[in-house]
Amino acid sequence: MKKLLLLFVWAGLFVNLSCGGSGKPETKVQIDTEFGVIKIKLYDETPLHRDNFVKLVKEGFYSDLLFHRVIQHFMIQGGDPESKNAVAGKQLGGGDLGYTIPAEINPKFFHRRGILAAARMGDQVNPEKRSSASQFYILQGKVFRPGELDSLQAKLEESRKMSLFQVKMKAAEPELNKLGAEGKQDEMMARFNALKEEASAEAAKLPPIRFSEEQRKAYTTVGGYPSLDNNYTIFGEVIEGLEVMDKIAEQAADQFNRPQKDIKFKISMLK
Repeated sequence: MKKLLLLFVWAGLFVNLSCGGSGKPETKVQIDTEFGVIKIKLYDETPLHRDNFVKLVKEGFYSDLLFHRVIQHFMIQGGDPESKNAVAGKQLGGGDLGYTIPAEINPKFFHRRGILAAARMGDQVNPEKRSSASQFYILQGKVFRPGELDSLQAKLEESRKMSLFQVKMKAAEPELNKLGAEGKQDEMMARFNALKEEASAEAAKLPPIRFSEEQRKAYTTVGGYPSLDNNYTIFGEVIEGLEVMDKIAEQAADQFNRPQKDIKFKISMLK
């Protein structure tokens, strides 16, 4: 009886370990390329992105698409539906599926080497930071020195202020255009300065940008790209095949960062 009880305990422990301790198996996908295989774990903390990605994978959407944008020491990007059978030299990256995914930006995740994140349109037209339905990137990044991170924190705070200002400018564009058309230059400049002050005041109320010890360790060892943090939804990470990503990232590209030689990929579910 004792032996039987121990077997049940061991079986239960094995199930918990194989499911990450949550009782639910991890969601994993595999990207097949001519350079090798990249295996990725999708995060349960970003269910909208996970479920949408899985849906597209199961539908066979990610079949014979291209990594249409590669920048060494930064990232590789794919998922543009227009990249399938795209003619050589065509600029890619503007294709979509007609819908977006609400942002699921989680401060727990940051842009260290090997993360999977959703591409998106810029803040000026997308202040909610909604994600592309299909386009994604895998981050390669670079290794930073501690002093570089200190300087970057200050630059990111200034960039955040500018981003807030740009969003306000976009919203006030009709008003500013009207003042300009009416020749009311003084009023237009006053409104312009007021928007700058509003953006600065809003930025001052936000918590200062500070990298955690975990971030600093990652960025100064394996590398990453901290300026993207809290701006794009990270929804997975590479668990095998980082060297494949590196091979893809180093391929020669044109002025649009499209590889000169097409790099096709296919994504399937991993059990």
